[in-house]
Amino acid sequence: MGKVEPLRKCLGCDEMIGKKGLLRIVRSKEGEISLDLTGKKNGRGAYICRSADCFQKAKKKKSLERSLKCRIPDEVYLRLEQEIKAAEGEEA
Repeated sequence: MGKVEPLRKCLGCDEMIGKKGLLRIVRSKEGEISLDLTGKKNGRGAYICRSADCFQKAKKKKSLERSLKCRIPDEVYLRLEQEIKAAEGEEA
């Protein structure tokens, strides 16, 4: 039997999805917030579908802030949004 992929909840649509189908956003011990494309960075992680729609929903509901347990500045949201659009294959 193969390994079972762990499920994580998307902060935008609240669906349980396999970890590999999601983008991980991580807050390091220093408080830096970044997109974790490898899924291996140290720190507190939050997961969002690979869609700008789910990112916007999570931003509106402030679920990223709750999950990462910190306030997220607007410029960080902008950078994350550009990185998500680039990951989607769109032009940022």
